[in-house]
Amino acid sequence: MFGWFKRRRRRRLAGQGFPGQWQEILERNVPYYKILPAADQKELQGDILIFMGEKHFEGCGGLKLSEEIKVTIAGQACILLLHRRTDYYPGLVSILVYPHSYVAHHSESLGPGLVCEGPEVLRGESWRRGTIVLSWDDVRRGAADIHDHHNVVYHEFAHQLDSSGGKGDSSPVLQRRSNYIAWARVLEKDYQQLRRDAERNRPNILDEYGAVNPAEFFAVVTECFFQQPKQLQKQHPQLYREMKDFYQQDPAQL
Repeated sequence: MFGWFKRRRRRRLAGQGFPGQWQEILERNVPYYKILPAADQKELQGDILIFMGEKHFEGCGGLKLSEEIKVTIAGQACILLLHRRTDYYPGLVSILVYPHSYVAHHSESLGPGLVCEGPEVLRGESWRRGTIVLSWDDVRRGAADIHDHHNVVYHEFAHQLDSSGGKGDSSPVLQRRSNYIAWARVLEKDYQQLRRDAERNRPNILDEYGAVNPAEFFAVVTECFFQQPKQLQKQHPQLYREMKDFYQQDPAQL
């Protein structure tokens, strides 16, 4: 019964007219939107309406929230959902937005009995307990250049897709369960290659931060898939095919 009410509410949200002001924000702040086919733009608008109706935004560090901030974030977050069966980031409740990069306490295990703690400057975080934190400056910067491999919204929302599989180990919910074997084999191979390249200072289209762990690898690959798809397809063809199958999109052809 609850699922029926949820689907009904989402149909109502998606059926609302898309505000002209939101359209202008997308065209100005999310260049990727403008290169999508008209049908995909329409689908994305419906996803944004649902996302905006279900998620809570909160300004932090003195930031006053605006429609521009919320729509710019929602637009990029929903790009990851195009063409996919989705529950709209079910574990996510709130998006906290700071005006700039912010300082947070960081704790990292270095081995048995060893923990490194201290302040760290961050552009964004994804918490498993329902929250994403973003720097508005970095959101704008990442969205503005669709050929730069850094995009903090893609990165942090990819973590939400990852953890929505209930695993948190870079095994996100695939469209077909039978794809897990191929997915795991390809991602593990390219993850290990990135680790070797990072250790030896060899160039790789993928940011070496992805060598930290498999979850970060998936987030970094997601950024590259949407920001530098042609380069990823050329240098990591199998990985590109797996990401294309997962996201049900082919950005190298846009």
